[in-house]
Amino acid sequence: MTMDQRRILILAEGKFSPLKSKTANGAIVYLPQRVVAVIDSTKAGMTAQQVLGYGGDLPVVRNLEEGLKFNPTHLLIGIAPAGGRLPEDWRETIKQTLRARLHILSGLHTILSEDAEFSQLARECEVGITDYRKIPPESEVVTRGAFREWKSKIILTVGTDCNIGKMTTILEVHKDLQRRGLKSDFIGTGQTGILIQGRGIAVDSIISDYIAGSVELEIDRSVKEGYDYIFVEGQGALTHIGYSGVTMGLIHGTLPDAMILCHQPTRIRDDYGSTLPDLRRIARIHEDLVKFFKETKVVGIGINSVGLTDAESQEIAEKITRETGLPAVDAFRFGPHKLTEALLQYLHSQ
Repeated sequence: MTMDQRRILILAEGKFSPLKSKTANGAIVYLPQRVVAVIDSTKAGMTAQQVLGYGGDLPVVRNLEEGLKFNPTHLLIGIAPAGGRLPEDWRETIKQTLRARLHILSGLHTILSEDAEFSQLARECEVGITDYRKIPPESEVVTRGAFREWKSKIILTVGTDCNIGKMTTILEVHKDLQRRGLKSDFIGTGQTGILIQGRGIAVDSIISDYIAGSVELEIDRSVKEGYDYIFVEGQGALTHIGYSGVTMGLIHGTLPDAMILCHQPTRIRDDYGSTLPDLRRIARIHEDLVKFFKETKVVGIGINSVGLTDAESQEIAEKITRETGLPAVDAFRFGPHKLTEALLQYLHSQ
């Protein structure tokens, strides 16, 4: 079965929302023809549009049994519990899914295909389990400094916090370049980006010494395939004490020619209680880290407008531009053109 033939039922039990079901939401936006329904008993009877503000009439159902009425071929685990581990009370749902002869798509840190009970059921029912966070041995390598060889332009999204729109922003800019006829590629570095693109590497599952090398390998492949612009999905945040390691690894693995900084204006503190950093200061910090090796620039600010009206989002974007001198826009709501133009102008000036 090809990717285009999949019919995906999403499991987002109790978490289907703009911020708590990142994988589900990414699939709904970027694989709209493939997703058939979402499971969340707390919002059953609603539509994705009513829950998220996008997604149209995609139905939310109560359980797997109701979801099967839409003839899915795959079940996507669309949320990640704390730590990304499989909760014990999910086991029965996974087993029921396999017995219903659905393939499973999982971005959990728990590798479902290595679970003896699940793998046995999958064999018996002749279905597959795809673990997006399962790391191939060839990706466990130390970086070799390949940035010195690349002729392609590498662009990385960074952020003032985690789960702040780095993937969405960079995908929108990447697709804008494609619409302009430019040879642009996207590298997913988390389970959602890999699901959407069909390849990539889950850097939060890589041994820390290998993060930079693993993403370097992915860029090498895109360079060899002839792409002129290579967009790498950012992860974590330098100022987040829990997930800064993946950010630093990505910075060193990409050593980007340009960066786009993502920010949610309505978010004041991260989940550790730390105040989100000043945009001008954090942009300089990212630039200085890369400039130890090569010239780079944060060329724009991608805004996450959750909780804001269109007018409020545009007003805040104008305020950010006045304060930073950088174009700012919610690329998902209003299109990425400001960011695209700033990016191309900067890259062409180098």
